[in-house]
Amino acid sequence: MAFADLTTDYKGAKGAIFRLALATGIRTVLTAGFYRFWMKTRMRRYYWSAIRPGGMPLEYVGRPTEKLLGFLTAVVFLAFYIGIVNLILMFFSFSLFEGNTPAYAVSVVGITPLIFFAQYRARRYVLARTRWRGIRFGLEPGVAGFVWRSLLHWGLTVLTAGLYWPVKTYWLEKYRTDRTFYGEQRMHQGGSWRMLIKPMLHLYLSAALLAGTIGMLIATEDPRFAPLIFIAVPWFFFGLAAWKAGSFRALTNTKTIGEARLKASPRTGRIVGIYAGGWAAMGGIFIAAGIGVSILFGIIFAATGFALENIDEDGYLTTLGNLPAFVPILFGIITYFAIFIFWGVLKEVFITLPVAQHFAETTEIENPQALLGIKQRARDEFAEAEGFADALPLGDAF
Repeated sequence: MAFADLTTDYKGAKGAIFRLALATGIRTVLTAGFYRFWMKTRMRRYYWSAIRPGGMPLEYVGRPTEKLLGFLTAVVFLAFYIGIVNLILMFFSFSLFEGNTPAYAVSVVGITPLIFFAQYRARRYVLARTRWRGIRFGLEPGVAGFVWRSLLHWGLTVLTAGLYWPVKTYWLEKYRTDRTFYGEQRMHQGGSWRMLIKPMLHLYLSAALLAGTIGMLIATEDPRFAPLIFIAVPWFFFGLAAWKAGSFRALTNTKTIGEARLKASPRTGRIVGIYAGGWAAMGGIFIAAGIGVSILFGIIFAATGFALENIDEDGYLTTLGNLPAFVPILFGIITYFAIFIFWGVLKEVFITLPVAQHFAETTEIENPQALLGIKQRARDEFAEAEGFADALPLGDAF
């Protein structure tokens, strides 16, 4: 008996994510960042449960205490690195070069492997805490191989000014996918890096146009080349959307789980619309909020006796009428954190959630009956969680 392909439903809602992001964001600020491990856990649980292949939701079973303990462990290690290793580097830098620039350069290079180490370990933890139909995902150990491959591929990407990007993307994704499991079934990344050249074309061409235009402006000082910038920049951002959709589609369509296959069909135009509409909405809301705050300032100043004589000859405010001195300071702190919180909340509502919805709803599982016989895998305790990703920090992404 053949089974129909499993489409993916998405049950996330903007109102629900707004309330959740706002509540957890406020608590994170009030606890000086301590609550962010609980915030990330609650947000992931919401997003995972909203994605429902075949109508069956994903589950995220990670615990915030795991993240907190992993973060503290990573901080101890990084404190040793920053404190001891950098002290040694500074000593030799001043001794041999009479300056601290070489020490900073070596320190940055030295921390790069830790970034790749943190990325792989974080992915291993997230997969180990993700389930579908009660079956766990997993990522087998292999961080050393990922680190040296990342150093090699990223180095070649930098040396080729980004031309190597599709090759780097494919081989690093293949390394991770080929070590990913659903239950006891290993996944496989097929295809080749050549399939990522087409999604990259818009970025290649727009970047070449932008670089060429800037070069001609510098070389000739002829302003007639300037209008090309207004073509290159929007084209470049369109290219980012094309790469996001095209690379996801190409890589997903060549992934297999045993005899089952994945299929995705995200649309570049939809992604452009989400980002353009999202940023426009966020900008409009902040402009409206700025106007409202300005009106509030005017009312406060009028009620407290503020006048032009409160401004000295240098243009600085000398007093705010009858307001106590701590009020402007408190207002400034509240305004800063309000902007910080609401920007993150609006980004979740207008960008993150719609993008997740589009990618989820355009992804299917072909030949799903091949998944029925997959057995449960052993639990990966992995007590370190994603501490290094949080400490560096690289743990903000879901």
